[in-house]
Amino acid sequence: MKIFRGLLVDNRNQLILDEIQNRGTVDHAPVYPREVVRRALELSAKSMIIVHNHPSGDPTPSRPDIEMTRQIIEAARALGIDVHDHLVVGRDGVASFRQLGLM
Repeated sequence: MKIFRGLLVDNRNQLILDEIQNRGTVDHAPVYPREVVRRALELSAKSMIIVHNHPSGDPTPSRPDIEMTRQIIEAARALGIDVHDHLVVGRDGVASFRQLGLM
């Protein structure tokens, strides 16, 4: 099952909340950028790290992962919220969008 979660942090990068924001099927978890950013606003988060898993085991970001991340970053930036990273977790390791140069 694909799970999407948000780690919301304050202005000192202290964790406010680690929250499952959506659960999906084996190959898809619907994510709505406005909902991700809305939750950060509700909790007065200054920034966030987004995380999801790939049940296939391969942590390589997919094209939809990359597009969704760009949408979240744009929506968050417009409201003064930083996205530090997007991590994709799989059996074969963890992929960091920041380290891969995708953000």
